Amino acid sequence: MANFKLTISDKKGKAITKELKDAEANPLLGLQLGKETDAAIVGLSGKLKITGGSDKSGVPMRSDIHGASRKYVLLTKGVGLQDAEKGQRVRKLIRGNSISEEIYQVNCKFDGILPEETTKTENSDSDKKDEKEPKKE
Repeated sequence: MANFKLTISDKKGKAITKELKDAEANPLLGLQLGKETDAAIVGLSGKLKITGGSDKSGVPMRSDIHGASRKYVLLTKGVGLQDAEKGQRVRKLIRGNSISEEIYQVNCKFDGILPEETTKTENSDSDKKDEKEPKKE
């Protein structure tokens, strides 16, 4: 019963978010950071490259930690460490590079250009009609 929030970005910098549940999310289980998968799982044609992610408590994934578990690692720079001065090392909690059921968000890079989605909601159309008609009391 895996649920993922998939953040997909393209070459131009546009990003979209899709939510995958249960059977749709199963193809991502077991994949590692840096691997490619088919973009058909989100309705696109092309490839998705997995670039990162985090679990439900916000612990980031790191590509040089093997497995799917959480570990305390001594870091000098890179993913998971924001404000380190030169020579400073900090022990931080990091998640491994494999996608498991504990992962909440998965970041991906799409090899093409994301399509433009121009869908209007019915509520916005009905609001415009109400503005044109005079209100009767």
